[in-house]
Amino acid sequence: MELFFDLVFVFTLTQLTVLLAADLSFATAGRVALIFVVLFWMYGAYAYLTNQVPPDRPSRRLLLMLGMGGFLVCALAIPRVFDDTGVVFGLGFLLVVVVHTALYTRSHGWDSVWYGVSNALAALSVTAAGLFDGLAADGLWVLAIVLQFVTPYVAEHGPGRRDGRSPDAMRVQLGSLDPAHFVERHGLLLIIALGESVISIGVGIGDLPLTPGLFGGAFLALALAVTLWWTYFVRDEEGAEASFRATPAPDRWRLAMNAYYYAFLPMLVGIAFLAAGVKKALGHLTEHLHTGPALALAGGVVLFLVGDVAFRAAMRLRPLRFRATAAPVALATAFLGARVFAGAELLALVAVLMTMLGTEARWGTPAERAGEPKSPALHEPA
Repeated sequence: MELFFDLVFVFTLTQLTVLLAADLSFATAGRVALIFVVLFWMYGAYAYLTNQVPPDRPSRRLLLMLGMGGFLVCALAIPRVFDDTGVVFGLGFLLVVVVHTALYTRSHGWDSVWYGVSNALAALSVTAAGLFDGLAADGLWVLAIVLQFVTPYVAEHGPGRRDGRSPDAMRVQLGSLDPAHFVERHGLLLIIALGESVISIGVGIGDLPLTPGLFGGAFLALALAVTLWWTYFVRDEEGAEASFRATPAPDRWRLAMNAYYYAFLPMLVGIAFLAAGVKKALGHLTEHLHTGPALALAGGVVLFLVGDVAFRAAMRLRPLRFRATAAPVALATAFLGARVFAGAELLALVAVLMTMLGTEARWGTPAERAGEPKSPALHEPA
């Protein structure tokens, strides 16, 4: 059921790639980031929800399906959300929020309505943005993000609770996560998102003749997706679960926020940018790319690496230095796409990531190569 939910949510990422590919400009990139920050906040809220309120009853499944419907409305409205479908997007998002709050009352009581209020106000802000253009609309989207970021504070320190629970008790309840489920759930999301970069290969090729050169470009694009998969899944996932288990419950929910929201955001946005760049590059492998597609390719990889470094830092996984060093080198490959040809940039990005992974495996300490987290005593909320 949760994987089905994730498939619908990732359709929003697909639509963001469509929006970005239609206009690879800094303005569009900024708006894509605004949309995804708002959407991913509620995805994270649902991942947290189903970890504590599993959809194991018909009423819960039906409500979760209604939430899926809300995300579908948002996804369908994305391509023209800053033109004429902003209100539709906002109303779909409001449905997502209302369903989430209703489900959360099943385990956390009616006190959870209080932090559903800030999420609802964020949804109303997005809806109002659909009535405006330009900076006014952008400002209302930023306001929605601010309201969302206030929600954890409301959850922990909000209005007095009728059952007398203290903030400390709330932190324990919020941190009562199943680490294996939470880590696996976000890993599945990342796998599905990486599938978007694979789909972009077919979209980018379109009706072009299947020449050896085109196959070479397609294999390079696939190799790029594989190296990103390797970057996270070969050690980070197991280390993250161990780190979660070593973290006391009162601190675990903040660790989840730091690692699986703040750090995952650039990773997922990076995949969307990369997919848009691949779509543009595969049809012009032997040609210069415009600045936008070249930066989308390299910038997507950079965002993924920056997010992964932040994720590892939050989870106390080591090493960080190889991945942090690879990020600016990957960004420099945009010069090859813009000044040499697209195929050269793809090849260089694959080489950078393979060198990073190989160097890390060769020169990391034994504990680092095993992906072991540092001492549990170091786990403190950021």
